[in-house]
Amino acid sequence: MRRLYFLSPHVNSATQIVNDLLLARVDAGHMHIISKDESQLIKANLPCASLLEKTDIIPAFERGTVIGFATGLLAGLIGASFSPLGLEFDGATILGITLAGAVFGAWVSGMIGISLHNSKLKRFESAIDEGQLLLIVDVPKQRIEEITQLVKHHHPEAGDRGSEPTMPAFP
Repeated sequence: MRRLYFLSPHVNSATQIVNDLLLARVDAGHMHIISKDESQLIKANLPCASLLEKTDIIPAFERGTVIGFATGLLAGLIGASFSPLGLEFDGATILGITLAGAVFGAWVSGMIGISLHNSKLKRFESAIDEGQLLLIVDVPKQRIEEITQLVKHHHPEAGDRGSEPTMPAFP
């Protein structure tokens, strides 16, 4: 999947684009819209972006998991090597400490990431603050050109703002 970005000047244009994309058999679950005023999207029954699209929670979660895993493994190995209290660490204990570190790192980083704006959308912040709507459309790689041309042809007011090279396997 690839993520395409379009900027729409107003709600009516965004509604028409969403309808055209639905007619082109783009699943509504693969369309997300970010607006300065989300209530206008709800009134127009447009697909609002979720926290996953609006925040940096996924990249923060991934970084936290890796850092927490490494820290937990290091703590487990240090505990096994230097045991001042006479405790003996077996493999299961080290694995448990490692997994606990990964879970804790993911949780803490996720809490931080949810409070940060999506860093990939930084280039659109000024347009969104001016009242434009950012349409995010996830399409299969083979449909990129088709969908881009559809929006350009039917809605020249909606500027094509490029795409992301690849989408993660999840969410």
